[in-house]
Amino acid sequence: MVEGRDDTRRLEEIYDVLTIETRGSAIDETTLNEIARAQDEFGVIVFTDPDVSGNKIRQIIQSEVPGVKHAFLEREEAKPNHKGSLGVEHASDEAIKRALGAVYSVIDPNSPNAPVPKLTLKELRAFGLMGTSDAQKRRDYLTQALRIGHTNGKQLAKRLYLFQIEHSQVAQIMENYEAEEFKA
Repeated sequence: MVEGRDDTRRLEEIYDVLTIETRGSAIDETTLNEIARAQDEFGVIVFTDPDVSGNKIRQIIQSEVPGVKHAFLEREEAKPNHKGSLGVEHASDEAIKRALGAVYSVIDPNSPNAPVPKLTLKELRAFGLMGTSDAQKRRDYLTQALRIGHTNGKQLAKRLYLFQIEHSQVAQIMENYEAEEFKA
């Protein structure tokens, strides 16, 4: 699932792929039904631009079509060579392959068997991912390493939970961050 025809064209340059285009963030019922049918028949990967509209589309689809998977481009990977907005259509073959090589499934938080969060807000603060002057820089490092898209603190907590990312994985990445910062 992509946002527009340029994204479809770009993916078709690399893969033999079928796409559904939302044509913007105002997703209509017909498009949601098409995504739901595709999810039932093939499975769907949501691959939107790394911007506010892309996140809005991602959230709408995730809430309306259970079981979709997610792939994320980093903002730097989606910048155009000239003026313009961030987009899948601007990403290199390598960036697209990396993003689609790190697809995440989402748990259903409303399920009676839904797991508890693997990281608490207190732990995220202890890692410096919230409430510090360099929290955004730390979050950017973590989200780039995990390939889960740019987030604020609250979104980070939710994504780590929905994608069931382990405390140990976050701890290792943040240790690497500290080591790199110490060297600098």
